[in-house]
Amino acid sequence: MATAGYTMLFEMTYLNPYTAELQCHPATPAQSVRGVEAQGGWGNGGALTLTFSLEGDLARLRIPAPQPSRRADDLWQHTCFEAFIRHEGEAAYCEFNFAPSGEWAAYAFRRYRDGTPFAQDLDPRIAVRSTEGRLELDAIIRLDCLPPVQPRARLQLALSAVVEDDQGVLSYWALTHPSGRPNFHHPDAFALELERPDVNPVSDSPEEGKR
Repeated sequence: MATAGYTMLFEMTYLNPYTAELQCHPATPAQSVRGVEAQGGWGNGGALTLTFSLEGDLARLRIPAPQPSRRADDLWQHTCFEAFIRHEGEAAYCEFNFAPSGEWAAYAFRRYRDGTPFAQDLDPRIAVRSTEGRLELDAIIRLDCLPPVQPRARLQLALSAVVEDDQGVLSYWALTHPSGRPNFHHPDAFALELERPDVNPVSDSPEEGKR
């Protein structure tokens, strides 16, 4: 059942935002969902900012109720939003899961599906807004939570969502779906490219350039 009255809010500021409609996997149709949209870009201070918007009959969806922000596993088994991030030309990538409850998860992968929970204290900022027919989630990821890389290397993102209906059936949404079963980890799913921001071109130190 959808939960209204979310109060986790903060102001989002985007630099050169990218917005795209996520596509539902053809094997997992969702009659109660009209669409899912994802927006990615850079916020103040160079943090990676993401907004996911779900439109549909929220009364027929299972939306996790708000809880204190904490790390949790297996969020993908219920309604949640996900971001997979790698640097261009690299096999390693990170996975971030954000639930409407405010719970989150982060994993670091050395290569395809070879990963472990993020060792770093991530503590992302998550905000949720819910109105009749629309659920939005904002997430902010600091640059120092991403793997070190040469300055101005491009990030490649795979943005996705899992939506659970009131019968417990899951639908899978992504920028693009490789052939076969839903697979957010597939290399071809990293369809969005973002240039790393020049956070402070005057005073950036060499150490900051490694972030």
